[in-house]
Amino acid sequence: MNLAVIFAGGTGSRMNSKTKPKQFLLMHGKPIIIYTLEKFDEHPDIDAIVVVCLRDWIEALKKYVEKFSLSKVVSIVPGGCSGQESIRNGIFEASRLFPDDSTVIVHDGVRPLIDESTITDCIRCVKQHGSAVTVVPATETVVQSESGRITGIIDRHHCQLARAPQCFVLGDLKKAHQRALDENRLDFIDSASMMSYYGHDLYKVDGSTANIKITTPADYYIMRAIMDEQENSQIFGI
Repeated sequence: MNLAVIFAGGTGSRMNSKTKPKQFLLMHGKPIIIYTLEKFDEHPDIDAIVVVCLRDWIEALKKYVEKFSLSKVVSIVPGGCSGQESIRNGIFEASRLFPDDSTVIVHDGVRPLIDESTITDCIRCVKQHGSAVTVVPATETVVQSESGRITGIIDRHHCQLARAPQCFVLGDLKKAHQRALDENRLDFIDSASMMSYYGHDLYKVDGSTANIKITTPADYYIMRAIMDEQENSQIFGI
């Protein structure tokens, strides 16, 4: 069983949208979250999708899921006060519905440009190694600093940036979240950092640099440009 847990519980304060959360902003008449969900709904190896959503927007999302015929969405649960809590809500719901040996793919609802091959590679990596963290190369100089002074420059050829999706065996990720909850550890920035802290080995999958997170207005326009270019290439063979 291969599951996707898509978390879209953030308010998107950096997007400066006065009317709706960033995941519900429209692109060519369709919410960003729907573009993301479609990538998983259409993937042949994904069996089910659990979505974590802002409580006040759950009914709206249910209507969009029906409108765009997303057949693999099996549950929509409310988010929490932090990203960690939101992911935990999704993982606990997935664990309620599906076996612990399932592969779970945790992905941002506002990363709609994920491609099919990345999802496939992540599933394969989890089956082989028990984890899969999508990474992209670091393209800028990475420095270390202390009290305003740069103390070291790291060779960027040895650095990569972790992105979503981050994928694990469902039972393993559930146990890590439960342990963090029991220990009142609420400061994990993502699933990879949590799983590493609790002793799990992490394995990488090379992802596409186009798989950006739509966080700011600039990201929104970059997404639109990429989508327009992809559409033009299909129509005109560019």
